[in-house]
Amino acid sequence: MTGDRTDCLVIGAGAAGAVYALQAARAGLHVTLITGARELHASNSLWAQGGIIYDEGDGDLLRADIDAASGHSANPAAVDAIVRDGPRLVRELLIADLQVGFDRDAEGALRFTREASHSRHRIIYAKDHTGRAILTALHERLAELADAGALPGGGSLTVATGCFAVDLLTLSHSSVDFLDRYRPLSCIGAHVLDVAAGEARPLLAKKTVLATGGLGQLYLHSTNDAGAYGHGVAMAYRVGARVIDMEYVQFHPTVFHRRGERPFLISEAVRGEGGVLINHGGEAFMERYHPDGSLAPRDVISRSIHSELLRGASDTVYIDLSGVDADYARARFPTINARLLAAGVDMTREPIPVVPAAHYSCGGIHTDMAGNTNIAHLSAIGETACTGLHGANRLASTSLLECVVMGATAARRHAAEIAADADFHLPAVRPWVMAAAEPDEELITQDLSVIRNTMWHYVGLVRTAKRLDRAGNLLRELKSEIDGFYADNALTPRLLALRNAVQTALLITYAALRNPRSTGCHYRNDSLDRARPRT
Repeated sequence: MTGDRTDCLVIGAGAAGAVYALQAARAGLHVTLITGARELHASNSLWAQGGIIYDEGDGDLLRADIDAASGHSANPAAVDAIVRDGPRLVRELLIADLQVGFDRDAEGALRFTREASHSRHRIIYAKDHTGRAILTALHERLAELADAGALPGGGSLTVATGCFAVDLLTLSHSSVDFLDRYRPLSCIGAHVLDVAAGEARPLLAKKTVLATGGLGQLYLHSTNDAGAYGHGVAMAYRVGARVIDMEYVQFHPTVFHRRGERPFLISEAVRGEGGVLINHGGEAFMERYHPDGSLAPRDVISRSIHSELLRGASDTVYIDLSGVDADYARARFPTINARLLAAGVDMTREPIPVVPAAHYSCGGIHTDMAGNTNIAHLSAIGETACTGLHGANRLASTSLLECVVMGATAARRHAAEIAADADFHLPAVRPWVMAAAEPDEELITQDLSVIRNTMWHYVGLVRTAKRLDRAGNLLRELKSEIDGFYADNALTPRLLALRNAVQTALLITYAALRNPRSTGCHYRNDSLDRARPRT
């Protein structure tokens, strides 16, 4: 990492951060993008299998589908922005500019598929690795810009891997000038840990953009990237950002599960193409729970699977592809097929064993569709943000679309604001003082395990007041221990993960406890807390 000042500091290199960095640099801004990964491409976006919505047809129909999936709690302004701007940005940026390799038929027309809760086929895809296809195209273009130096519009892009944001800098918390505390609450960058250099340095920025992804690794079972601990939410909360809807953690219903094998996502598109959920006895059980069967909303399917597992003799349910042509299934889902074969499962001959797992955070840092938070010059985009688009439950294949729209919109807004105001106040800040002691890795491992087990069993698919109270008590005590541990030790990526994980876990737990109404992803069954009669 070089340089201590930039126009725009982007924290996170997934789809949202990459789109923002690309568009901001092209608009003439000096952009510094940091990622803790050793390579640019590691993020949740990489694992997105199903596809991205590209619907230039009836916008009202898409609005209705998003609203229905959300439990009729989606923010109309966010839905309107996605419906209005999404098709144009997909067409202009992903298809025409980046030329992402979406699947096409023999005549060259885009292929469309359908996923759960969609009323028609409107999702374009690249086999079963759409996220990888989009992110690879974005990262290749970012590498070109970084290598080019100064760009035609006067902008530039610096990419720093192996760098972790530690804490956000604000005028109130970080400036060496005492009087800056009386200015409006404003973000001026972040302290950044450069792992290779072994030090944390301030990086000042006119605009700071949190694009740190999700929080699935707070749970015992997750589809998320290994670094998804809710970093952005925790950092923003510590400096006073508004955080909302944290109780709405979406569980993906179908994640491959076999003892001794690594779990991985089985795309919803597998059911969209004709896969049917069956239980241990071979029964297609979803029709008992919802009229849409295996294409019911994700939260309904996840809880239905939970019920089946409680009443059955197996620790999994299955996806049956016997009604789908075997050659078509292998061609449509080559990545999933290869991973299943490596685990000893031939999906064309036997059902796929699956369980639910934490997948997506519908809540996060409160923003508008341009990523603006309640803190001046601090933005959040993608899964880190909460625009209200998803309400209480996310419609399939909206997440990548939201990343594209938010990244592009925020970049455009920032370019205009920076051009209009040359007097951004970026004062000297207090340096980071690194402790000398190396943290005990075994303690970090154990504490992360406690968080994951607590969240899975008490703040998971089915919640009750007693479970949430227990989780809150455990996590508060653990946070006190972690805060002391953090203060006394040198910074490491895993120590940062632990600190942010316990804070974000508490935010989810508090939100779940304060919301007694079951909606979408958040399901309260407090009847389970009632004392059972003695027998």
